[in-house]
Amino acid sequence: MQLWVGLGNPGPQYAMHRHNVGFMALDAIAGVHGFSAPKKQFQGWAQEGRIGSDKLVLLKPGTYMNESGRAVRAAMDFYKLTPADVTVFHDELDLLPFKVKVKLGGGTAGHNGLRSTDQHIGPDFRRVRIGIGHPGHKDRVTGYVLGNYAKAEIDPLADMLGAIAAEAPWLAAGNDARFMSDVALRLQD
Repeated sequence: MQLWVGLGNPGPQYAMHRHNVGFMALDAIAGVHGFSAPKKQFQGWAQEGRIGSDKLVLLKPGTYMNESGRAVRAAMDFYKLTPADVTVFHDELDLLPFKVKVKLGGGTAGHNGLRSTDQHIGPDFRRVRIGIGHPGHKDRVTGYVLGNYAKAEIDPLADMLGAIAAEAPWLAAGNDARFMSDVALRLQD
């Protein structure tokens, strides 16, 4: 079993924030792959399903970004999982908008959701880094990250989320390179 976690903040006022793209990715995966309806569990919302022969739990923590790790730990403990079973989907300032990269372990780069997860389970989990780009100056980061996607970004956002969902079987199978390659190919058009 794998635990896939989308980072974001709960509530409709945050739904279209760049910081919530992890939630958006999980919603796309759940929709494309026919996961169960979300149920309140592990201090968040969990959905169960399969991608191919792999059983997955999708988790959107309801703890707000800064406490995401509490929900991740609760789900891990319940299912008796290790950090190697966990994949976290999150926004990434250091990637161009709509670029998707996967890496295992690493630092938190000032991302409070990653920092909280690291504090609760350690750094050795897989990350799906979803590029949002950088606003240019560090003083503008908070407003940018906590701002809604612009109208002109909605179509590329939908294309990227669709590509992530369509290629999720490669991620479930542990073929991160093929996942990244096929997502990039889908977004070339």
